[in-house]
Amino acid sequence: MENTFVELTGFNQLKVVKQVLPELKSNEVLTRMSKVGLCGTDLSMVFKGKLIDSPLTYPSGVGHEASGVVAKVGKDVTHLKIGDRVVMEPGNPCLACDMCYNSKYNVCDKAIFQNDVVIYPGMLGKYYINKANFTYKLPDNVTDEEGAMMEPLAVAVHSCRRAEVKFGSSVLITGAGPIGLLCLVAAKAMGATNIIVTDIKANRLVLAKKLGASDTLVVDGQGSQAKGEAKKVREELGLAPDITFECSGTTSGMTLALYATRPRGVVMVVGLLPAEITLPLGGALINELDIRGVYRFVDSFPLAIEMVAKGLVDIKPLITHRFKFEEFQKAFDMFHTGQDGAIKCMISAPTD
Repeated sequence: MENTFVELTGFNQLKVVKQVLPELKSNEVLTRMSKVGLCGTDLSMVFKGKLIDSPLTYPSGVGHEASGVVAKVGKDVTHLKIGDRVVMEPGNPCLACDMCYNSKYNVCDKAIFQNDVVIYPGMLGKYYINKANFTYKLPDNVTDEEGAMMEPLAVAVHSCRRAEVKFGSSVLITGAGPIGLLCLVAAKAMGATNIIVTDIKANRLVLAKKLGASDTLVVDGQGSQAKGEAKKVREELGLAPDITFECSGTTSGMTLALYATRPRGVVMVVGLLPAEITLPLGGALINELDIRGVYRFVDSFPLAIEMVAKGLVDIKPLITHRFKFEEFQKAFDMFHTGQDGAIKCMISAPTD
């Protein structure tokens, strides 16, 4: 059986590749793809030649947010059958180290993420092979597009769990991109009652309000006004936030987070920051701030799926643009530039 998928062969060089699928292992599932969402990580790979801060090895697959229909299952797979609608959790931890044994498989040092190497083509294609224990059935009332949003929603769920969001939490979110907006809806579903969202783009903050933000604030994005912006955040909330989710991936966003968060509060580093930045950590020390990193997710897909299925979160408004498979380059370019207010671009898998 032949697979058709998009491969990254060099800096901003995407092309369609055909390749014979490998033999399905006993614990694997072959999925016929339905919808694939683009992510900031994809943009970094295509337009920066990096995966986080590591230089990319070419060729590489793209796409790790997707839904599909089971086309074939390995002989040891019992919880899924042909025809089931599913989502795939990307990543292959070793499941044998101390981190994996203690439910911290996202930081397994032997884990291979799906687009890290060419032996794992990305999900932007016709078929995809995944480990069965990281493949989840979708309820009937969850659409294919919502299914393709489960991966970033799982990041938000994991972030909120690590931040210990609870009923009554006051929250600041810096950056109203897809992850920031998903942290908003996840935090609200988990009990946060006062949530303010900041961004440099006013149109994204309009959506944040629609999704349930208590207040929003346009920031300059340079960091020079961070102290004044922190004061405005506290004034709008009526108090300093208990928890800040830094989702912009910028020095200015992180600086604002450190200035705004209450003493003994929590700052979650969710966005992909540069490898080296300068930050005002003196105040963080004096105020005993907890600064916690977030890397992907752990056991978060089931809760993400349940949240959508039960109507606890509405993620459909984030999907702003839709493309056919053959329009993948247009989708990447639009998402990269933010043209026409693009927040989440969704691509349909090839049909032939």
